[in-house]
Amino acid sequence: MTPPFEKVLIANRGEIALRIQRACRELGIATVAVYSSADREQKHVLLADESVCIGPPPAGKSYLNMAAIISAAEVTGANAIHPGYGFMSENADFAESVVRSGFTFIGPRAETIRLMGDKTAAIEAMQQAGVPCVPGSNGVLDDDPKRWHELAEGIGYPVLVKAAAGGGGRGMHVIRSPAELERNIGLARQEAASAFGNDAVFLEKYLETPRHIEIQVLADMHGKAIHLGERDCSMQRRNQKVMEEAPAPGISPEARAEIGALCVKACEDMGYVGAGTFEFLYENGAFHFIEMNTRIQVEHPVTEMITGVDLVKEQLLIAAGQPLRYSQDQIHINGHALECRINAEDPLRFVPSPGEVTKYHVPGGPGVRVDSHVYRGYTVPPHYDSMIGKLIAHGEDRECAMARMRTALSELVVEGVRTNRELHQRILHDPQFVAGGAHIHHLESRLNEWSRDV
Repeated sequence: MTPPFEKVLIANRGEIALRIQRACRELGIATVAVYSSADREQKHVLLADESVCIGPPPAGKSYLNMAAIISAAEVTGANAIHPGYGFMSENADFAESVVRSGFTFIGPRAETIRLMGDKTAAIEAMQQAGVPCVPGSNGVLDDDPKRWHELAEGIGYPVLVKAAAGGGGRGMHVIRSPAELERNIGLARQEAASAFGNDAVFLEKYLETPRHIEIQVLADMHGKAIHLGERDCSMQRRNQKVMEEAPAPGISPEARAEIGALCVKACEDMGYVGAGTFEFLYENGAFHFIEMNTRIQVEHPVTEMITGVDLVKEQLLIAAGQPLRYSQDQIHINGHALECRINAEDPLRFVPSPGEVTKYHVPGGPGVRVDSHVYRGYTVPPHYDSMIGKLIAHGEDRECAMARMRTALSELVVEGVRTNRELHQRILHDPQFVAGGAHIHHLESRLNEWSRDV
């Protein structure tokens, strides 16, 4: 098989950089690692064919430095740039600059990233494609408080004000009565402007106890798209995912096929290219679109485990112009998979715990996978996200996957820094999680109880 590219620059760090590097090696592609001065000893940097330091530790001066990344690609003669997740992965200006500089951007077209990055425009595109959406203001709010009240009354309290350009819970407030409306919209606008440089906000119905369900898609440059089933990402703390699983408990094959087909149609309608994820709130048997992530997801391994499809390799092949290697009828759900995000932090207080890893042992056994860049002697820097790896367990059914994950967590040893292993062990023994179908607020309520035990 001829490699789709001669050389790919990996514009990221940590476990996802190593994951991309491994996929490149399987396809016979040489790799270039870019790194900040704090990441000189990262595993993927040490294993890359070439490596380039692009700046000091602050992300704004290294991993978010567009010019430095593109210059590194020029100096090393790379053909393409893979952004991973986070950092520059959903920056339409970066994708545009990569292509304008003569490289292939391994991801969607810049105009698609820009469309999906604007939540109100994304919702409008989904409505046109027939994808069900959360009832809302159907556009950003103007400066007329009277109109705000009319919209909120029409939607029905409680409502949620959200930043049009943001994510991660910033610029988001629940509003339960008219008396709270104007103050919270003002706060949301200030937070959105500070976090995203854009103070546009919109309203949508606040669902009290939904689950977070997402659909994985792949689409090529030839107008073909498929979906690879769903993931349940409802175990969250402050809108940040902690544990994911696939398939989602309680979603029937018929419901999966129906919502998946709508996502495929949306991809084909907008000319989407690459890997992507449609995110939904799911309540009372109904899906409500909230946003689309135009990149590979942290939790992509659970989909890989149940479908047998290597999503990162598919990204590379699609970006090289190759047609999809799978048709929809070739995608089958096999068993169940769970993923625990292993973070260097206090398991209940969530205080980051940077430092040197003095002892490190990863679990093994049937169905166990570890995606991590950590090794004994590695120093976890204080400058970036605290995730140091992902522990994935696959089994013939959910009960088997949970049993394997409990065993794997018991075998995991990381010393020198604290980790959230205990949190995952608590979740895996929580009756409501074990039963399946817990909503997105469940973990927060349990954390309040568990923290009193400490």
